[in-house]
Amino acid sequence: MHRRSLWLLGTGICVIGCHKAQGRPATPSAELRHAVPAVVAALRDTIRGVLGRALADTAFPGAIAVVGDRRGEIAEVAVGHLTWGEAAVPDRHSLWDLASLTKVVGTTTAIMRLVDEGRVEVAAPVQRYLPDWIGPGKSVVTVRHLLTHSSGLPSFKPYDRITTNRDSIDRLMFGTPLDSTPGQAMIYSDIGGYLLGKIVERVSGQTLDRFLVSTVYQPAGMTDMMFTPPASLLPRIAPTEIDTLRGGLVRGKVHDERAYYLGGVSGHAGLFGSANDLSVYARALLNGGSSGETRVVSAAVLQRFTGYADSTFSDRGLGWQKPSITGMRFRTAGAWGASTQVSTATFGHTGFTGTSIIVDPVNDVYIILLSNRVNPTRANARIGGVRTRLTDAVMSVLGSTSGLPPR
Repeated sequence: MHRRSLWLLGTGICVIGCHKAQGRPATPSAELRHAVPAVVAALRDTIRGVLGRALADTAFPGAIAVVGDRRGEIAEVAVGHLTWGEAAVPDRHSLWDLASLTKVVGTTTAIMRLVDEGRVEVAAPVQRYLPDWIGPGKSVVTVRHLLTHSSGLPSFKPYDRITTNRDSIDRLMFGTPLDSTPGQAMIYSDIGGYLLGKIVERVSGQTLDRFLVSTVYQPAGMTDMMFTPPASLLPRIAPTEIDTLRGGLVRGKVHDERAYYLGGVSGHAGLFGSANDLSVYARALLNGGSSGETRVVSAAVLQRFTGYADSTFSDRGLGWQKPSITGMRFRTAGAWGASTQVSTATFGHTGFTGTSIIVDPVNDVYIILLSNRVNPTRANARIGGVRTRLTDAVMSVLGSTSGLPPR
Protein backbone atom coordinates (compact mmCIF):
# COMPACT_ATOMS: atom_id res chain seq x y z
CA MET A 1 0.00 0.00 0.00
CA HIS A 2 1.37 3.39 -0.91
CA ARG A 3 0.35 6.68 0.66
CA ARG A 4 -1.60 9.19 -1.38
CA SER A 5 -3.06 12.40 -0.05
CA LEU A 6 -5.94 14.66 -1.06
CA TRP A 7 -5.71 18.30 -0.07
CA LEU A 8 -9.10 19.84 0.55
CA LEU A 9 -8.40 23.37 -0.60
CA GLY A 10 -9.63 26.05 1.73
CA THR A 11 -10.12 23.65 4.66
CA GLY A 12 -6.63 22.60 5.63
CA ILE A 13 -7.74 18.95 5.81
CA CYS A 14 -5.56 16.22 4.36
CA VAL A 15 -7.11 12.80 3.85
CA ILE A 16 -5.11 9.66 3.07
CA GLY A 17 -6.40 7.96 -0.03
CA CYS A 18 -5.58 9.88 -3.21
CA HIS A 19 -2.70 11.81 -4.69
CA LYS A 20 -1.77 15.30 -5.73
CA ALA A 21 -0.37 15.53 -9.23
CA GLN A 22 1.07 18.35 -11.32
CA GLY A 23 0.14 20.94 -8.71
CA ARG A 24 -3.59 20.15 -8.97
CA PRO A 25 -5.58 18.06 -6.49
CA ALA A 26 -6.59 14.73 -7.96
CA THR A 27 -10.17 13.61 -8.07
CA PRO A 28 -10.91 11.56 -4.92
CA SER A 29 -11.94 7.99 -5.35
CA ALA A 30 -15.64 7.21 -5.04
CA GLU A 31 -14.98 5.61 -1.67
CA LEU A 32 -13.39 8.79 -0.32
CA ARG A 33 -16.13 11.04 -1.62
CA HIS A 34 -18.94 9.08 -0.04
CA ALA A 35 -17.38 7.37 2.97
CA VAL A 36 -14.99 9.88 4.53
CA PRO A 37 -16.93 12.37 6.67
CA ALA A 38 -14.21 15.03 6.32
CA VAL A 39 -14.65 15.15 2.56
CA VAL A 40 -18.44 15.43 2.74
CA ALA A 41 -18.30 18.01 5.54
CA ALA A 42 -15.73 20.13 3.69
CA LEU A 43 -17.83 20.05 0.53
CA ARG A 44 -21.00 21.05 2.38
CA ASP A 45 -19.24 23.87 4.19
CA THR A 46 -17.75 25.16 0.95
CA ILE A 47 -21.09 25.09 -0.88
CA ARG A 48 -22.85 26.72 2.06
CA GLY A 49 -20.27 29.49 2.04
CA VAL A 50 -20.88 30.28 -1.64
CA LEU A 51 -24.67 30.14 -1.40
CA GLY A 52 -24.75 31.99 1.91
CA ARG A 53 -22.78 34.90 0.50
CA ALA A 54 -25.03 34.99 -2.55
CA LEU A 55 -28.12 35.04 -0.34
CA ALA A 56 -26.68 37.90 1.72
CA ASP A 57 -26.05 39.72 -1.55
CA THR A 58 -29.74 39.16 -2.49
CA ALA A 59 -28.83 37.11 -5.55
CA PHE A 60 -32.00 35.10 -4.82
CA PRO A 61 -34.50 34.54 -1.99
CA GLY A 62 -33.57 30.87 -1.82
CA ALA A 63 -31.53 28.16 -3.51
CA ILE A 64 -30.48 24.55 -3.31
CA ALA A 65 -27.36 22.90 -4.68
CA VAL A 66 -26.67 19.19 -5.08
CA VAL A 67 -23.29 17.68 -5.93
CA GLY A 68 -22.81 14.04 -6.75
CA ASP A 69 -21.18 11.46 -8.96
CA ARG A 70 -22.27 8.31 -10.75
CA ARG A 71 -22.66 6.45 -7.43
CA GLY A 72 -24.99 8.98 -5.85
CA GLU A 73 -25.23 12.32 -4.09
CA ILE A 74 -22.29 13.60 -2.06
CA ALA A 75 -23.66 16.86 -0.68
CA GLU A 76 -26.91 18.83 -0.63
CA VAL A 77 -27.15 22.39 0.70
CA ALA A 78 -30.19 24.69 0.80
CA VAL A 79 -30.31 28.33 1.89
CA GLY A 80 -32.97 31.01 2.29
CA HIS A 81 -36.67 30.64 1.58
CA LEU A 82 -38.85 29.82 -1.42
CA THR A 83 -39.81 33.48 -1.62
CA TRP A 84 -39.16 36.70 0.21
CA GLY A 85 -41.14 37.12 3.43
CA GLU A 86 -42.37 33.52 3.71
CA ALA A 87 -41.26 30.80 6.10
CA ALA A 88 -41.11 27.90 3.61
CA VAL A 89 -37.52 26.78 2.97
CA PRO A 90 -36.19 24.96 -0.10
CA ASP A 91 -35.74 21.21 0.08
CA ARG A 92 -34.91 18.45 -2.37
CA HIS A 93 -38.54 18.16 -3.53
CA SER A 94 -39.22 21.88 -3.91
CA LEU A 95 -40.26 22.67 -7.48
CA TRP A 96 -38.43 25.29 -9.52
CA ASP A 97 -39.15 26.83 -12.90
CA LEU A 98 -36.22 25.34 -14.82
CA ALA A 99 -36.49 27.86 -17.68
CA SER A 100 -34.00 26.92 -20.43
CA LEU A 101 -32.98 23.70 -18.70
CA THR A 102 -36.16 22.65 -20.52
CA LYS A 103 -34.07 22.70 -23.69
CA VAL A 104 -31.73 19.95 -22.47
CA VAL A 105 -33.45 18.04 -19.65
CA GLY A 106 -36.60 18.07 -21.77
CA THR A 107 -36.38 18.71 -25.49
CA THR A 108 -32.82 17.56 -26.23
CA THR A 109 -33.42 14.38 -24.22
CA ALA A 110 -36.57 13.74 -26.27
CA ILE A 111 -34.64 14.26 -29.52
CA MET A 112 -31.89 11.91 -28.29
CA ARG A 113 -34.46 9.20 -27.68
CA LEU A 114 -35.95 9.66 -31.13
CA VAL A 115 -32.46 9.48 -32.66
CA ASP A 116 -31.87 6.30 -30.67
CA GLU A 117 -35.06 4.84 -32.13
CA GLY A 118 -34.10 5.83 -35.68
CA ARG A 119 -37.07 8.18 -35.98
CA VAL A 120 -35.06 11.40 -36.24
CA GLU A 121 -31.79 12.04 -38.06
CA VAL A 122 -29.67 14.96 -36.88
CA ALA A 123 -28.41 15.69 -40.40
CA ALA A 124 -31.91 15.70 -41.89
CA PRO A 125 -33.60 18.92 -42.98
CA VAL A 126 -36.16 20.26 -40.54
CA GLN A 127 -38.73 20.17 -43.34
CA ARG A 128 -38.59 16.36 -43.33
CA TYR A 129 -40.40 16.49 -39.99
CA LEU A 130 -42.13 19.87 -40.33
CA PRO A 131 -42.99 20.10 -44.05
CA ASP A 132 -45.12 23.20 -43.44
CA TRP A 133 -42.15 25.09 -41.98
CA ILE A 134 -41.46 27.09 -45.11
CA GLY A 135 -39.87 30.39 -46.04
CA PRO A 136 -36.68 31.83 -47.59
CA GLY A 137 -33.62 29.75 -46.68
CA LYS A 138 -35.49 27.27 -44.49
CA SER A 139 -35.14 24.31 -46.85
CA VAL A 140 -31.45 23.95 -45.96
CA VAL A 141 -31.89 24.20 -42.17
CA THR A 142 -31.19 20.85 -40.48
CA VAL A 143 -32.03 19.44 -37.07
CA ARG A 144 -28.34 19.86 -36.29
CA HIS A 145 -28.61 23.58 -37.01
CA LEU A 146 -31.42 23.88 -34.46
CA LEU A 147 -29.50 21.87 -31.86
CA THR A 148 -26.36 23.97 -32.27
CA HIS A 149 -28.18 27.34 -32.47
CA SER A 150 -26.78 27.93 -35.95
CA SER A 151 -30.03 27.84 -37.91
CA GLY A 152 -30.12 31.55 -38.71
CA LEU A 153 -33.17 32.07 -36.52
CA PRO A 154 -33.24 35.09 -34.19
CA SER A 155 -32.76 34.68 -30.46
CA PHE A 156 -36.42 35.41 -29.70
CA LYS A 157 -39.26 37.70 -30.68
CA PRO A 158 -41.53 39.48 -28.15
CA TYR A 159 -44.66 38.00 -29.66
CA ASP A 160 -46.43 38.23 -26.30
CA ARG A 161 -46.47 42.00 -26.81
CA ILE A 162 -48.37 41.52 -30.06
CA THR A 163 -50.94 38.98 -28.87
CA THR A 164 -51.69 36.73 -25.91
CA ASN A 165 -53.78 34.32 -27.98
CA ARG A 166 -52.26 30.85 -27.88
CA ASP A 167 -52.90 29.94 -31.51
CA SER A 168 -51.68 33.32 -32.72
CA ILE A 169 -48.41 33.10 -30.79
CA ASP A 170 -47.95 29.54 -32.02
CA ARG A 171 -48.34 30.71 -35.63
CA LEU A 172 -45.95 33.61 -35.10
CA MET A 173 -43.30 31.41 -33.47
CA PHE A 174 -43.62 28.77 -36.18
CA GLY A 175 -43.52 31.32 -38.97
CA THR A 176 -40.51 33.31 -37.75
CA PRO A 177 -38.26 34.05 -40.75
CA LEU A 178 -34.51 33.46 -40.68
CA ASP A 179 -32.31 36.40 -39.79
CA SER A 180 -29.13 35.01 -41.35
CA THR A 181 -27.72 32.22 -43.48
CA PRO A 182 -27.83 28.82 -41.73
CA GLY A 183 -24.46 27.63 -40.46
CA GLN A 184 -22.80 31.04 -40.55
CA ALA A 185 -23.16 32.09 -36.91
CA MET A 186 -24.18 30.80 -33.49
CA ILE A 187 -27.16 32.75 -32.19
CA TYR A 188 -28.74 31.21 -29.09
CA SER A 189 -32.40 30.85 -30.07
CA ASP A 190 -35.52 30.13 -28.04
CA ILE A 191 -37.38 29.81 -31.32
CA GLY A 192 -35.05 26.98 -32.36
CA GLY A 193 -35.85 25.21 -29.09
CA TYR A 194 -39.55 25.69 -29.72
CA LEU A 195 -39.19 24.10 -33.19
CA LEU A 196 -37.32 21.10 -31.77
CA GLY A 197 -40.28 20.57 -29.47
CA LYS A 198 -42.56 20.64 -32.49
CA ILE A 199 -40.42 17.97 -34.16
CA VAL A 200 -40.80 15.75 -31.09
CA GLU A 201 -44.55 16.17 -31.19
CA ARG A 202 -44.92 15.54 -34.94
CA VAL A 203 -42.68 12.46 -34.91
CA SER A 204 -43.96 10.90 -31.68
CA GLY A 205 -47.61 11.76 -32.12
CA GLN A 206 -47.71 12.98 -28.51
CA THR A 207 -47.45 16.37 -26.89
CA LEU A 208 -43.94 17.13 -25.67
CA ASP A 209 -44.87 16.89 -21.99
CA ARG A 210 -46.64 13.54 -22.37
CA PHE A 211 -43.80 12.08 -24.43
CA LEU A 212 -41.23 13.02 -21.80
CA VAL A 213 -43.29 11.82 -18.85
CA SER A 214 -44.13 8.48 -20.46
CA THR A 215 -40.73 7.66 -21.97
CA VAL A 216 -38.21 9.32 -19.61
CA TYR A 217 -39.42 10.74 -16.33
CA GLN A 218 -41.92 8.13 -15.17
CA PRO A 219 -39.76 5.08 -16.06
CA ALA A 220 -36.77 6.67 -14.28
CA GLY A 221 -38.82 7.51 -11.18
CA MET A 222 -38.57 11.27 -11.73
CA THR A 223 -42.01 12.16 -10.39
CA ASP A 224 -41.22 15.85 -9.76
CA MET A 225 -40.47 16.63 -13.41
CA MET A 226 -43.48 18.16 -15.14
CA PHE A 227 -44.96 20.95 -17.19
CA THR A 228 -48.02 22.87 -15.89
CA PRO A 229 -47.90 21.68 -12.26
CA PRO A 230 -51.30 21.37 -10.56
CA ALA A 231 -52.48 23.96 -8.04
CA SER A 232 -52.16 21.39 -5.26
CA LEU A 233 -48.37 21.68 -5.53
CA LEU A 234 -48.21 25.47 -5.17
CA PRO A 235 -46.80 25.37 -1.60
CA ARG A 236 -43.79 23.44 -2.94
CA ILE A 237 -43.15 25.78 -5.89
CA ALA A 238 -40.65 28.64 -5.77
CA PRO A 239 -42.26 31.77 -7.27
CA THR A 240 -40.46 33.76 -9.95
CA GLU A 241 -41.17 37.33 -11.02
CA ILE A 242 -43.81 39.90 -10.17
CA ASP A 243 -45.71 40.38 -13.44
CA THR A 244 -48.60 42.81 -13.27
CA LEU A 245 -49.95 41.54 -16.61
CA ARG A 246 -50.32 38.08 -15.12
CA GLY A 247 -51.76 39.08 -11.76
CA GLY A 248 -48.65 39.67 -9.66
CA LEU A 249 -46.16 37.11 -8.36
CA VAL A 250 -45.89 34.23 -10.86
CA ARG A 251 -46.08 30.91 -9.00
CA GLY A 252 -46.64 27.54 -10.61
CA LYS A 253 -46.87 29.10 -14.07
CA VAL A 254 -43.92 29.24 -16.44
CA HIS A 255 -41.97 32.49 -16.19
CA ASP A 256 -41.19 32.75 -19.91
CA GLU A 257 -43.97 34.79 -21.49
CA ARG A 258 -44.05 33.02 -24.84
CA ALA A 259 -44.21 29.58 -23.20
CA TYR A 260 -46.87 30.88 -20.80
CA TYR A 261 -49.19 32.04 -23.56
CA LEU A 262 -48.54 28.81 -25.46
CA GLY A 263 -50.20 26.99 -22.59
CA GLY A 264 -47.12 26.29 -20.49
CA VAL A 265 -45.57 23.62 -22.72
CA SER A 266 -42.87 24.49 -25.23
CA GLY A 267 -39.54 23.13 -26.37
CA HIS A 268 -37.68 26.17 -25.06
CA ALA A 269 -39.25 26.63 -21.58
CA GLY A 270 -41.99 25.39 -19.27
CA LEU A 271 -40.45 22.47 -17.38
CA PHE A 272 -40.57 22.41 -13.57
CA GLY A 273 -38.39 20.11 -11.53
CA SER A 274 -36.72 19.38 -8.22
CA ALA A 275 -33.17 18.90 -7.00
CA ASN A 276 -34.06 15.27 -6.31
CA ASP A 277 -35.12 14.50 -9.87
CA LEU A 278 -32.35 16.50 -11.54
CA SER A 279 -29.89 14.53 -9.42
CA VAL A 280 -31.40 11.29 -10.72
CA TYR A 281 -31.12 12.64 -14.26
CA ALA A 282 -27.50 13.78 -13.83
CA ARG A 283 -26.47 10.39 -12.46
CA ALA A 284 -28.04 8.75 -15.50
CA LEU A 285 -25.87 10.95 -17.72
CA LEU A 286 -22.76 9.90 -15.80
CA ASN A 287 -23.81 6.25 -16.06
CA GLY A 288 -23.88 6.18 -19.84
CA GLY A 289 -27.53 7.17 -20.15
CA SER A 290 -29.04 4.66 -17.71
CA SER A 291 -30.86 5.18 -14.43
CA GLY A 292 -30.92 1.86 -12.64
CA GLU A 293 -32.69 -0.56 -14.96
CA THR A 294 -34.09 2.28 -17.06
CA ARG A 295 -32.23 3.40 -20.17
CA VAL A 296 -32.85 7.09 -20.70
CA VAL A 297 -30.65 7.23 -23.80
CA SER A 298 -27.94 5.01 -25.29
CA ALA A 299 -24.33 5.68 -24.38
CA ALA A 300 -23.43 6.19 -28.04
CA VAL A 301 -26.09 8.84 -28.67
CA LEU A 302 -25.32 10.51 -25.35
CA GLN A 303 -21.64 10.79 -26.27
CA ARG A 304 -22.53 12.16 -29.68
CA PHE A 305 -24.79 14.87 -28.28
CA THR A 306 -22.56 15.94 -25.37
CA GLY A 307 -19.30 16.28 -27.29
CA TYR A 308 -18.36 19.43 -29.21
CA ALA A 309 -20.33 19.69 -32.43
CA ASP A 310 -17.44 21.74 -33.85
CA SER A 311 -14.93 23.04 -31.31
CA THR A 312 -13.56 25.60 -33.78
CA PHE A 313 -17.02 27.05 -34.40
CA SER A 314 -18.75 27.37 -31.01
CA ASP A 315 -19.08 26.13 -27.45
CA ARG A 316 -22.06 23.96 -28.29
CA GLY A 317 -22.69 20.26 -28.39
CA LEU A 318 -25.96 19.01 -29.81
CA GLY A 319 -28.37 20.84 -27.55
CA TRP A 320 -25.86 21.11 -24.73
CA GLN A 321 -23.44 23.90 -23.91
CA LYS A 322 -19.74 23.12 -23.54
CA PRO A 323 -16.76 24.96 -22.03
CA SER A 324 -15.26 27.66 -24.21
CA ILE A 325 -11.77 26.94 -25.52
CA THR A 326 -9.24 29.01 -27.39
CA GLY A 327 -9.94 29.53 -31.07
CA MET A 328 -13.73 29.26 -31.05
CA ARG A 329 -15.50 31.73 -33.32
CA PHE A 330 -18.64 31.96 -31.20
CA ARG A 331 -19.27 31.64 -27.48
CA THR A 332 -22.51 31.71 -25.55
CA ALA A 333 -22.88 34.99 -23.69
CA GLY A 334 -22.66 34.96 -19.90
CA ALA A 335 -21.28 32.57 -17.32
CA TRP A 336 -22.87 29.11 -17.48
CA GLY A 337 -21.18 27.73 -14.38
CA ALA A 338 -18.08 26.19 -15.84
CA SER A 339 -14.53 27.13 -14.93
CA THR A 340 -10.99 26.24 -15.85
CA GLN A 341 -11.27 23.47 -13.23
CA VAL A 342 -13.58 21.28 -15.34
CA SER A 343 -12.64 18.98 -18.21
CA THR A 344 -13.41 19.56 -21.88
CA ALA A 345 -15.81 16.62 -21.64
CA THR A 346 -18.07 18.75 -19.44
CA PHE A 347 -21.54 19.68 -20.66
CA GLY A 348 -24.41 21.57 -19.12
CA HIS A 349 -26.87 24.42 -19.42
CA THR A 350 -28.32 27.37 -17.56
CA GLY A 351 -31.83 28.65 -17.07
CA PHE A 352 -32.88 32.31 -17.05
CA THR A 353 -34.68 31.92 -13.71
CA GLY A 354 -31.41 31.06 -11.92
CA THR A 355 -30.95 27.36 -12.60
CA SER A 356 -28.02 25.33 -13.94
CA ILE A 357 -26.77 21.80 -14.42
CA ILE A 358 -23.14 20.84 -15.04
CA VAL A 359 -21.94 17.29 -15.75
CA ASP A 360 -18.23 16.41 -15.96
CA PRO A 361 -17.72 12.75 -16.96
CA VAL A 362 -13.92 12.89 -16.68
CA ASN A 363 -13.99 14.07 -13.08
CA ASP A 364 -17.17 12.06 -12.39
CA VAL A 365 -19.10 14.94 -10.89
CA TYR A 366 -22.33 16.82 -11.42
CA ILE A 367 -23.33 20.17 -9.95
CA ILE A 368 -26.96 21.28 -9.82
CA LEU A 369 -28.03 24.76 -8.75
CA LEU A 370 -31.67 25.73 -8.46
CA SER A 371 -32.71 29.24 -7.50
CA ASN A 372 -35.30 31.89 -8.37
CA ARG A 373 -33.05 34.86 -8.94
CA VAL A 374 -35.81 36.62 -10.96
CA ASN A 375 -37.87 37.01 -7.78
CA PRO A 376 -39.05 39.74 -7.60
CA THR A 377 -37.47 41.06 -10.82
CA ARG A 378 -35.36 39.82 -13.72
CA ALA A 379 -33.21 42.93 -13.32
CA ASN A 380 -31.30 41.02 -10.62
CA ALA A 381 -28.19 39.78 -12.46
CA ARG A 382 -26.10 38.59 -9.49
CA ILE A 383 -26.54 34.89 -10.30
CA GLY A 384 -23.89 34.84 -13.05
CA GLY A 385 -20.90 34.98 -10.74
CA VAL A 386 -22.52 32.59 -8.28
CA ARG A 387 -22.58 29.75 -10.79
CA THR A 388 -18.87 30.01 -11.54
CA ARG A 389 -17.93 30.46 -7.88
CA LEU A 390 -19.93 27.35 -6.98
CA THR A 391 -18.21 25.28 -9.67
CA ASP A 392 -14.76 26.49 -8.62
CA ALA A 393 -15.54 25.81 -4.96
CA VAL A 394 -16.78 22.29 -5.59
CA MET A 395 -13.81 21.40 -7.77
CA SER A 396 -11.38 22.87 -5.23
CA VAL A 397 -12.60 20.27 -2.75
CA LEU A 398 -13.11 17.29 -5.04
CA GLY A 399 -10.18 18.12 -7.30
CA SER A 400 -9.75 18.02 -11.05
CA THR A 401 -7.65 15.73 -13.20
CA SER A 402 -8.30 17.42 -16.52
CA GLY A 403 -8.77 21.14 -16.14
CA LEU A 404 -9.01 23.56 -19.02
CA PRO A 405 -6.27 26.04 -19.88
CA PRO A 406 -6.96 29.69 -18.99
CA ARG A 407 -9.16 31.41 -21.57
